[in-house]
Amino acid sequence: MTAFHSNWTKPYFSRRGHIPYAAEDYEVLTTVLSALRWRKKNGGIKMITDTAGAEYYRGLGITHIWDLGMETSLDAVDNAISPLSFWAAGKIYALQSQSAPCAMMDTDFIVWKPVTRRLENAEIAVVHREGISAEIYPPRSFFTMRETYAFPAEWDWSVLPCNTAFLYISGGDFKNYYTAASVEFMKNLVQSRNVTAEMVFAEQRLLAMCAGAKGIKVESLLDLANLQKQDAFTHAWGLKSELQSDQEKRRNFCISCIKRIAVDFPGELETLAGMSILAPYFKGDHSFKEATHEHKSA
Repeated sequence: MTAFHSNWTKPYFSRRGHIPYAAEDYEVLTTVLSALRWRKKNGGIKMITDTAGAEYYRGLGITHIWDLGMETSLDAVDNAISPLSFWAAGKIYALQSQSAPCAMMDTDFIVWKPVTRRLENAEIAVVHREGISAEIYPPRSFFTMRETYAFPAEWDWSVLPCNTAFLYISGGDFKNYYTAASVEFMKNLVQSRNVTAEMVFAEQRLLAMCAGAKGIKVESLLDLANLQKQDAFTHAWGLKSELQSDQEKRRNFCISCIKRIAVDFPGELETLAGMSILAPYFKGDHSFKEATHEHKSA
């Protein structure tokens, strides 16, 4: 099955000016694991990014992890889309450019086991449904839209939103309907009040409402109540604030990722060791090679 990662760097530059683009060390490591584990168990994967993103990945020396290559179509994201309000708009534009069926996957989402059989009969599949809270998923009246825009009458605001860290869509007609509706919403928002609520509406709640309007069932890969009891997927999103603020936790997480890459993909150790961003984890530490040796001996 074909999957894709995406990385639109414009939100980064909107926040930080002309500082050269760079990802965090833990982001680089989850990206490598996400791509390689998908290839190992499920199929091919590509990266859809922009020129700055592509140059960054080339500089890291990891373009080979995407066996289907890199595309820079996100240079063409409409300037009418606010990169601050809609920091994940690149995902929608990336999905819009791809042929269905396809799987859209965040770079911090890792699939450890085969999932293609589970998706054979699905029209749409997501990680799980989410509850509706007023803070994250506010009512329709929260959004200030252009006078010429109207929310479609067929959208049901009571349907539960979808977590789209992983999203599979089998049909091109629905993919086009959903992405066009999302882009139209983003272009017509005139006042930003809560960038999280605005983005998750455009990506996650709107998906559920579009599926409901078309009478399409959305399959969930996980039960929200049993997220901690499964071993097929890892989503690092919830850890990011801790990794950013707690240096010890960050170090332990990065070392854990490197050790897992050493075990599963020992040929990548040299690539990781050559990255300046990861250099501190390789100084005076031979545990990564030992982990590989122990795995081969087991």
